[in-house]
Amino acid sequence: MFFLRPHETLVHVYTDQTVAALLARGAGSAPAIAAPGDPSLTYAGLRTLVDTSVRWLNAHGIGRNDRVAIVLSNGPHAATAFLAVAAGATAAPLNAHYRDEEFEFYLKDLKAKALLVESGMASPSREVATRLGIKVFELRLDPAVPAGMFTLEASQPAGRAPQHTVTAEPEEVALLLHTSGTTSRPKLVPLTQQNITASAQNIRNTLALTSDDVCLNIMPLFHIHGLIGGVLSSLSAGASVCCTPGSHPVKFFGWLDEVEPTWYTAAPSLHRAIVARATRHADSVARSRLRLIRSSSAALRPELMGALERTFGVPVLQSYGMTEASHQVASNPLPPAARKPGSVGRPSGPEVGIMDEDGTLLPPGSMGEVVIRGANVTAGYEANPEANAASFVNGWFRTGDQGRFDEDGYLWLTGRFKELINRGGEKVSPLEIEAVLMEHPGVQQVVVFAVPDEAHGEEIAAAVVPRQQGTLTDRELRHFVASHLADFKVPRKILFVEQIPGGATGKLQRIGMAEKLGLVAAATR
Repeated sequence: MFFLRPHETLVHVYTDQTVAALLARGAGSAPAIAAPGDPSLTYAGLRTLVDTSVRWLNAHGIGRNDRVAIVLSNGPHAATAFLAVAAGATAAPLNAHYRDEEFEFYLKDLKAKALLVESGMASPSREVATRLGIKVFELRLDPAVPAGMFTLEASQPAGRAPQHTVTAEPEEVALLLHTSGTTSRPKLVPLTQQNITASAQNIRNTLALTSDDVCLNIMPLFHIHGLIGGVLSSLSAGASVCCTPGSHPVKFFGWLDEVEPTWYTAAPSLHRAIVARATRHADSVARSRLRLIRSSSAALRPELMGALERTFGVPVLQSYGMTEASHQVASNPLPPAARKPGSVGRPSGPEVGIMDEDGTLLPPGSMGEVVIRGANVTAGYEANPEANAASFVNGWFRTGDQGRFDEDGYLWLTGRFKELINRGGEKVSPLEIEAVLMEHPGVQQVVVFAVPDEAHGEEIAAAVVPRQQGTLTDRELRHFVASHLADFKVPRKILFVEQIPGGATGKLQRIGMAEKLGLVAAATR
């Protein structure tokens, strides 16, 4: 894994090109999926569960390339359901906290043929799916069986089950995820079997994972980080992954003792919360089997990286990824190679270059846009020719991030061309929130933007010009947004202003808005 200059090429050999092939690697009796307090599901049990589930889906009219939206609470069943659906159809995990209108948008945009929802979960997704004429399947858990085991139920009668399991081919879409853009309409990213299995193998190689490793995955399983960075990378090595019922820093040290992981992966906001509690759990830290800690989904500040390494006495690897790359793009390497605080490391799978506005690849030290290409990179957004025309140039995908390579081939990100707000790994479109706020009768004008935040990296702020001074409160507006959008999209800071400052041309510019409104010193962003 090294920096590729424009004239160089690097060929990766990916042995597993489908989810089904990747799952065939683990030893039958070895633990595959685990959860705190539950017996582990072995690789043999996982393969049987996937095989049974694919045939069940086939009998209910769901096969290769059919889209199945998945709405589940976090835990081992979310991992096994993703694997089962992705092995024989197309999985589309959704945040269970979405509201009615959000589910309606996503289910329509996905062209979902079925919804898989957890039995007993209070979710508007059922009613939305029924309203849209989408099949609804229930996933029922059995607490008496190993972690991740489930049965599927449907109100519609099943057809004839196939005698043989029909799994997906390498070029077929395994996973569909939405990524927010600088327009209010999220873009739909199709990731093939080849894309996600290549990324899993890239991460496996970067971390030198073996069948002896145990991952503690505390990330949600409707995001690319948890799905690929935690689950699929572990299974690619025949290793075990423990999927927790949520991201609870207060429970982390109990899990550290019980699970005895060799590594964990998380966003910086979770790392910070864990470090803050570590002094109260010195015995657990001393007993830890950790050999590395991985960080992704947002920038890891050098001081937090140092605090993690001092606390746990193991290397902390900051990585850089995105949905369009099936997660990993670059990573700091394991020792004895150098880890550079503040850098996202070296290319770790795909080719990575720095490009100027004319599409020319630039040499190390030059500043430009980070571009990528490789087996793990999507071929393009679905049904979005404008976004594809803007995002691909000469076979390279434009990430929208500004950066440079140093003389050692380490990548440094220096800014973003895009205006997304990265709240603890949740990518939020400002225009989506603005569209909701503008529906409030008391709002005349609004701009949503990011402000630096110690806990989440960035927090959501909004500057609002009210129609009548003194008649509108920030609490009222937050409640209004919360009634339309998920909680993580609700602005934490709302300013009422007489006029929203514009740029040199008078156009509203989100980037730099925090400085213009005096919320942060210019040097901190």
